[in-house]
Amino acid sequence: MSATAHASLQSPIRRMWRRFLQHRLALASLIGLVLLCMLAISAPLLEFLLGVDANTANLFARFKGPSLQHPLGTDELGRDLFLRLLYGGQVSLAVGLIAALFSAIIGTAIGLVAGYQGGMVDRVLMRFNDAVIALPLLPLLIVLAAVDLSKLGLPDSVVESENISLYRIVVIIGLVGWNTVARLVRAETLALRQREFVRAAVALGAPSRSIILRHILPNAVSPIIVATTLSVGHIILFESILSFLGLGIQPPTASWGNMLTNAQELIWSAPLLAVWPGFLIFITVIAFNFLGDGLQDALDPRALD
Repeated sequence: MSATAHASLQSPIRRMWRRFLQHRLALASLIGLVLLCMLAISAPLLEFLLGVDANTANLFARFKGPSLQHPLGTDELGRDLFLRLLYGGQVSLAVGLIAALFSAIIGTAIGLVAGYQGGMVDRVLMRFNDAVIALPLLPLLIVLAAVDLSKLGLPDSVVESENISLYRIVVIIGLVGWNTVARLVRAETLALRQREFVRAAVALGAPSRSIILRHILPNAVSPIIVATTLSVGHIILFESILSFLGLGIQPPTASWGNMLTNAQELIWSAPLLAVWPGFLIFITVIAFNFLGDGLQDALDPRALD
């Protein structure tokens, strides 16, 4: 490949990166989220270095203040608060990212089919989309999260699995959170379907599947990335609400939401037990929103350098 061709391929990426760097809040949010993820991933290493077990209760060390061994003190059971926050971050961030990706895949598939096929297929899929949007999301999540899985015919090994609450939250949120992506992808597909390169592929007899995957989907990636990024913060918030209500991640697995639940009765005697998980939820949701705004500006083809 010649230097000129290589430069022409790199220039759109460089322009997008330059526009993203101009969005100071998005850049700061990206750095903060990367650091938070690295801290959460390094929780086992920090647990080893501090010489404590995050899940071991020690009633003689309840409500201890910050120290070298316990950087943020201990909780109502004498467990290290700092390590519990990091392990809770692993769960909350994993739920947010995996559920957002799951929702994006469903929404992208529905949006591509509806936008490309048009006609009756488009009308049926969009009316179904409207029906899901019309449902009150939080009450629906609460009802679905309260369903007894043993009554659904699932095997006992699955129902009694330690991580079943995490899987259930991901599936529930993924099944009801695809609407925004579906609408954006449909709109983008309707526009791309009229472009010359798509019409040329149709005229050459290319199959619909090949046209969708090779010509339409790569050009519709920008709204998918933006919508998925923005949805991560909302999903983390929903997971925290469900866990706070006792319908999400179940103890002893830590999440920021169930840490808030455990701290609600101690808000006056030990307020930091509620402040820290609440603060992390707040900054994570805000950071993902700022990051989504920055990506939207950077990936906008109409943006001027």
